[in-house]
Amino acid sequence: MSSARQVSITANELTQFLALQLKLLAQTDQPRLVAPVMLWGPPGVGKSTIVRELCQKEGIGFIDIRLAQREPVDIRGLPVVRDDHVDWLLSGEWPRDPDSRGIILFDELTAADRSLQVAAYEIILDRRLGDLYQLPAGWLVMAAGNRSNDRAVAYTMSSALANRFCHLELTADLQSWTLWARQQGIDEALIAFLRYQPQCFMDMENDLERGWPSPRSWERVSFYLQQHTALNETLLQKIICGLVGPGAAYQLIAFLNARAELPDVQLMLNGKIPIQIPERPDMLFAFCSSLSQQLWQSPTMMETRIGRFLDIGVAMTSDFATLTLIDSIQHTNNDEVQRRSELLLGHKKFVQWSDKHGQHFDALQGATLLTDAPV
Repeated sequence: MSSARQVSITANELTQFLALQLKLLAQTDQPRLVAPVMLWGPPGVGKSTIVRELCQKEGIGFIDIRLAQREPVDIRGLPVVRDDHVDWLLSGEWPRDPDSRGIILFDELTAADRSLQVAAYEIILDRRLGDLYQLPAGWLVMAAGNRSNDRAVAYTMSSALANRFCHLELTADLQSWTLWARQQGIDEALIAFLRYQPQCFMDMENDLERGWPSPRSWERVSFYLQQHTALNETLLQKIICGLVGPGAAYQLIAFLNARAELPDVQLMLNGKIPIQIPERPDMLFAFCSSLSQQLWQSPTMMETRIGRFLDIGVAMTSDFATLTLIDSIQHTNNDEVQRRSELLLGHKKFVQWSDKHGQHFDALQGATLLTDAPV
């Protein structure tokens, strides 16, 4: 299916929409009116991860069916002859509790051949398998797949099946990913690098038969960066090249080497060394990222550190000062967002910060960005 015909959606928007879908299922006595969702997107963009993490957050069930790895009998059931009739043995993975809630994701739908897609029609379209099984009302049906132009395995979908879905295309959104990445403990220097070189975040223009940059591959890069004490530098560089390709890998390695020249942010926040603002753009991105990460790490010195943080912001240009302030307040917990906002925006030195950067902050709709956390 052509991506030009798709409606794009960010990770945050998708999370909000799916939360609404689950709420509607809980309120309506006609669950068939809550449209199944077909989620399109390139490999590695995080389609199944977003759905899985939403289910974990909501405390509901999650069934991930990799359709391309199944047989039709896995979906429809296995016919068994008993005396003069045939019984059907259904898979035990289908939810049986009528009061249960969750999401069934038919992943890799576009990688499944037509016979497997047909086998899944009934549960997707009618929420049932003949007279044998009825999907509980609290379960949302979803599917996900790659686009034909992604150079992945992709079969066409019949018009009958396509017409029943709400079709959305998940885009690789660096801002949404950054908030998620901090929550997951992704290496802070890697986040700073991707902000400095956003074109490296998702790049399908090169050899897709080898490693290439995607949200999924960058998460794995972060894992190996955190194992650096067990790896020598040469081997670590080769691993990064193997995950994201040499182009993005060598840019990241150069960025990490330059980051070693940064002043000690902890000492600067504690007022032990003078304020020093890097001039090079790559160093400045790394510096701002380190500031927002380390600000909250010494709660016993919070008053001093917040004042110093705002002084550092006054010494910056408005774009980087605003970026750093927003990063420092962002959190997935709205209560924590509120607490951080009150501490920073209520500090006596924020008046000076606002005098210099307030107009830029308002232009970026800072108040909205501060609460742009997943539902």
